[in-house]
Amino acid sequence: MAGPGNEHDRDARAEERFEQLFRRHHRAVAAYARRRAPGDTSDDVVASTFLVAWRRLDEVPADSLPWLLAVARNVNATQQRGSRRRGALRLRLEHADTGAPTSAAEEPAGRVAAALGRLPANDREAITLIAWDGLRPAEAATVLGQSPAAFRVRLHRAKRRLRCELDRAGQADPRPQHPSVAKEIAP
Repeated sequence: MAGPGNEHDRDARAEERFEQLFRRHHRAVAAYARRRAPGDTSDDVVASTFLVAWRRLDEVPADSLPWLLAVARNVNATQQRGSRRRGALRLRLEHADTGAPTSAAEEPAGRVAAALGRLPANDREAITLIAWDGLRPAEAATVLGQSPAAFRVRLHRAKRRLRCELDRAGQADPRPQHPSVAKEIAP
């Protein structure tokens, strides 16, 4: 029989668990969102991610960071789909020109960013989860809802495509200059 005291204790434990989850992973989730969401929506992605975590607190696994990043990925994808629909509507309504994209290929980091930008979204995601977010392949596989073996194959192919893009862009050394990315992309 659950009395009012037991319910209060359960609520207090849930609040404490959520606060620990938030303190432990807020920075990583915010960094993930800043790199993937447009600047004005990254805070919304983080807030929505932790709202989902609060609502589904009993479903959050012990290794919670990959789960939180998967939620952030889904929230960001949903927000970007909505943003694209609104943008397409706005363009149709305004009959505006899209303009030429700016080139980031002036410096080594810009060439890597430009090469990443030319990759399919799935390849970009596989590489950046490892190189930027510092996840292990098994954790990145959890974020993407794949088996670790399938993710490793995906990552290998994504690295190969990135090397090809860098070669095509004429970079003498196809490996990026930034050490955290270079170690992840090295053959």
